[in-house]
Amino acid sequence: MNDISSIRLSRRGFTTGLACFGAAIPAMAATPRIGTAEAPLPDEDPIDPTRARGSVIAPVGAGVPPALMAKALAAMQVHNRRLWSRDVIAIADFGLPSANPRFHLVDVLNGRTTTLLVSHGKGSDPAHSGMLKRFSGVIGSEATSRGAYLTADPYVGQHGRSRRLEGLDPDNRTALERAIVIHSAWYVAPDVVAKQGMCGRSQGCFAVSPADLDQVLTRLGPGRLLYADRA
Repeated sequence: MNDISSIRLSRRGFTTGLACFGAAIPAMAATPRIGTAEAPLPDEDPIDPTRARGSVIAPVGAGVPPALMAKALAAMQVHNRRLWSRDVIAIADFGLPSANPRFHLVDVLNGRTTTLLVSHGKGSDPAHSGMLKRFSGVIGSEATSRGAYLTADPYVGQHGRSRRLEGLDPDNRTALERAIVIHSAWYVAPDVVAKQGMCGRSQGCFAVSPADLDQVLTRLGPGRLLYADRA
């Protein structure tokens, strides 16, 4: 049986942080402008799929770094009118290696955080070291882009069930054109980490473990914030 481990942020600290940006969880905002054309999704690294089994890993360390949390909360305020809901936000901490759980699903109402494995792009780690070296939103870069994303509509594509993302910042505004989405991949799994010391790389997408996909797509529904950066 896989263990699902969660941590709780300081309720006082978390609530105080939200208060700085308006305190209350807002009602539905403007409907996001989401493209409808499905761009083709790229192939991923050829890691033997028989090695990977989806699993939820306990978070490492104390959770979301305060500096990264502050950036995410600031992004929530800046893009408030584009968000349908602020009950859950996702924060990808690309200051950590891909072997570490670094995709935080944060429940804004109670500060509870679940942390999962997530890939970064090939173009962000050309040597496949397991560490993100650079961000880029350039088309064809195969890199991870930093900044705030709006979660959009779900669909079934090359990688199965997926969720589109709309880039809200200058560094990631090409997300729809690049087909940067959330999807699952067999190269993002504890088994892969155990054998090769890191997860495989995507071409810029936020690839999660197949075992985590249901949780991610359900909790991170349309109109929510996904924030990616380093602390």
